[in-house]
Amino acid sequence: MNRPLFVSLDGPKGTGKTTLLEAVTKALRADNKKVIRLSEQKSDPYRGETMTLVNKLVRNPTRDLELEVCERLADSRSWISQHVLAEQPPDSIILIDRWYPSDAAFRRIVPFAEILQLNIDRKVQVPDLHVGVVTHPEISWARATARRRGLSSTVMHKLEEHVACTQAFEQAIADHGWVLCRNEGTIEEATMQVVSEIYRVLRCSVGKVRDAGLDSVEIAEDIGR
Repeated sequence: MNRPLFVSLDGPKGTGKTTLLEAVTKALRADNKKVIRLSEQKSDPYRGETMTLVNKLVRNPTRDLELEVCERLADSRSWISQHVLAEQPPDSIILIDRWYPSDAAFRRIVPFAEILQLNIDRKVQVPDLHVGVVTHPEISWARATARRRGLSSTVMHKLEEHVACTQAFEQAIADHGWVLCRNEGTIEEATMQVVSEIYRVLRCSVGKVRDAGLDSVEIAEDIGR
């Protein structure tokens, strides 16, 4: 590839997404791949202002407020696409913790199709591979609430909300053809699945480049005849 491979990992709280990111990074680097780990939250220069709006939304949930949150997040992803993703080495694999698929889990009022269009309109970079990490909601809820920092969620405070979040996200995975990683077994199993998907995309990309090169040779030969 002549540009980085961009992979997003998204999912509800407590699905083991961060642990999986670390394991995938380690496995790829052990195979001498150049891996760049990014976080949407840490890369977003407007995060503070957006979270102020999210807190307001939690206290007073309305469609207009949720749409404004989605617009702000899409604007931030556009900025990250231009100023962070575009600066990464072309031979690297970028793994990002959360991207626009996360909105499919955490937004309740604005349809995800509308949110997706917001991101497309703002030219937010589309990942080469979307990985949706899920577990049964009772498993991820237990994991999340057992962490030292607790649930640490601004938008969810009850198991019922987490169940709805998980169901909405799994539906989005099915609707959009994202890769489903059901992280209920060992971390090694989940890591192997994600790494295999990354290599599959890399192989497909190399094949497309090779085919394009052959087409160019054939065109040049035709011109020279």
